[in-house]
Amino acid sequence: VAVKSLRPRAMSTDTFLEEAQVMTSLAHKNIVQLLAVCTQEEPILIVTEYFEYGNLLSYMRSPSGVQLEVKTLLKIAENVAEGMAFIEKKKCIHRKLSAKSIFLTTELAAKVGDFDFAKNSTEFKATEVDVQQWYIFRWMALESILYGVFTIKSDVWSYGIVLIEIISRGASPYSGMTPPAIMMMIEEDGRCPQPDTCPDSLYEIMLQCWAKNPADRPTFEFLADYMRDLSL
Repeated sequence: VAVKSLRPRAMSTDTFLEEAQVMTSLAHKNIVQLLAVCTQEEPILIVTEYFEYGNLLSYMRSPSGVQLEVKTLLKIAENVAEGMAFIEKKKCIHRKLSAKSIFLTTELAAKVGDFDFAKNSTEFKATEVDVQQWYIFRWMALESILYGVFTIKSDVWSYGIVLIEIISRGASPYSGMTPPAIMMMIEEDGRCPQPDTCPDSLYEIMLQCWAKNPADRPTFEFLADYMRDLSL
């Protein structure tokens, strides 16, 4: 198993336990399984299943990961979309979706994890200070950067960035750009460029994920179906 403990002064107990509360409602084959929560004494612990291959980003940058075939990468992307579609169905938001928050089984099945920012809500408004302190602009939707608004549609934007990480086998999105430059580019309707290894059909769906109007972005249910067709 993997054990996550509440570090002193890292966050409030209520915030830490909110992660476990979200996970209790998310039992799905493509979501990290919560096994136990230990609250009787300090430190408070969250116990989940363990992944020998670790997170997706680390694995893709390993000697084994860089050799993954495109079909396998697309299957991983499908797994992530299926996990997020269940989160969408449960009316939760993740808020921290990236290749680091996805974990791989030894069979290369992907599971969404790292729910410390997740909310049992359809919308969350973060303060400007929280956005600057806790969030990483490279994965954030335009409305999240400008207004601190997070919804399942901002998770869809983040999924588009995860697709960049997957198809490039762990390359950093917006490579070489500073956060202010990224903000300026997406405000002016620029988007993360298409990697050389990325098929046009995949980049097309990424652009849909990054639509300026959140309502114009696809659902995760649609994305799961789309990725399933691509991986066949």
